[in-house]
Amino acid sequence: MRTTVRIDDDLMADLKQRAQTEQVSLTRLINRLLRIGIKESQKPRRKRRFRQRTFPMGQPRLDLHKALTRADELEDEEILRKLAMRK
Repeated sequence: MRTTVRIDDDLMADLKQRAQTEQVSLTRLINRLLRIGIKESQKPRRKRRFRQRTFPMGQPRLDLHKALTRADELEDEEILRKLAMRK
């Protein structure tokens, strides 16, 4: 069967070079590569399981049981600082 296909110039140059290197016709090379591509695209893809990398962060500098309380204190300090700047 004959058909017209638009192939990028750089890809066509690579195909011609490969056909010449392998000493096969351009048509035969394209047909072979299309078959390989179609077979590969039909294979079920295995999803790789996501793994989060972790790193040691050292000892905490404050009691983590009171972290929310400390966060509230820091937020309050920042609000007071901003209010003081608007005098």
